Amino acid sequence: MLLVDSHCHLDGLDYHSLHKDVDDVLAKAAARDVNFFLAVATTLPGYRSMRERVGERHNVVFSCGVHPLNQDEEYDVEALRRLAAEEGVVALGETGLDYFYTPETKARQQASFINHIRIGRELNKPVIIHTRDARADTLAILGEENVTDCGGVLHCFTEDKETAGKLLDLGLYISFSGIVTFRNAGQLREAARYVPLDRLLVETDSPYLAPVPHRGKENQPAMVRDVAEFLAELKGVAVAELAQITTENFARLFHIDASRLCSAR
Repeated sequence: MLLVDSHCHLDGLDYHSLHKDVDDVLAKAAARDVNFFLAVATTLPGYRSMRERVGERHNVVFSCGVHPLNQDEEYDVEALRRLAAEEGVVALGETGLDYFYTPETKARQQASFINHIRIGRELNKPVIIHTRDARADTLAILGEENVTDCGGVLHCFTEDKETAGKLLDLGLYISFSGIVTFRNAGQLREAARYVPLDRLLVETDSPYLAPVPHRGKENQPAMVRDVAEFLAELKGVAVAELAQITTENFARLFHIDASRLCSAR
């Protein structure tokens, strides 16, 4: 069985007391059949430092982007375009809109979101989308900017079944994190039952949002196994089947040769 952590922040883990290094993190994941990883950036300097820390690995690919909560200062859009075109980068992001924490940067967030989608379309690389308290604007921009041309995923999905339907209509994938295991996540579980298997991804968003039974601890890529097991039960399929389908979905969305994923085991 092969599981993919489709969204983790490998630069954000505790390398002082919990993990010796990136090799240690990936070995712990491999022990639970998690063997391929998408390491996601939230700033351009963070992308550079993350690549330096992780190095070139057969089983790790990268995204490059500026998170909507990191819009206090403008960034160089040409630098984003240049870095996103680098080998090993399979996606733009994470990008999107977050009006919960920083509504005062709405206009800058929207402009940045549009830039990411346009560069994604230029480079034929999908976008990784974050949204919080910004459902209507997120859907509007995705439609207006023809995100279907490059594709993408709404990561760490926390919206409802109706929103899931609109995203699916745009050709997007939907990724579930440990939040789906939380006790108060009934609406989210309803959405997870609704999303077809062939549009589903699993992720940790580590080091955040550790799934049950690890709540309160640092999340790490190994714990995507817990998310997959929970979703498999929710969907009424074997975990091995869910692993195979979500791995195939990942390869299709991010244009990764299936043989590369298979050899990561």
